[in-house]
Amino acid sequence: MRLLYFAWVKEKTGIAAEDVALPDGVATVGELIAWLKTRGPEFAQAFDREEVIRAAIDQTHARHDAEIGGAREIAFFPPVTGG
Repeated sequence: MRLLYFAWVKEKTGIAAEDVALPDGVATVGELIAWLKTRGPEFAQAFDREEVIRAAIDQTHARHDAEIGGAREIAFFPPVTGG
């Protein structure tokens, strides 16, 4: 599965994209975030405020309880602000 990181999520993880094999038991966006946080201090920091992180599954916005089975790509980004 391809994971994409944008804005400060990208800055804190130090990478823009990666291909990963998900471990058993990771079935939702929220479970994916929980697993990512275990991958090192940079991921723990990037996803520390997971409630504000937005996700998109195959370029469609998704909630944290959304199933990720069959997804090709999941993107993570902070909330968009501006005026």
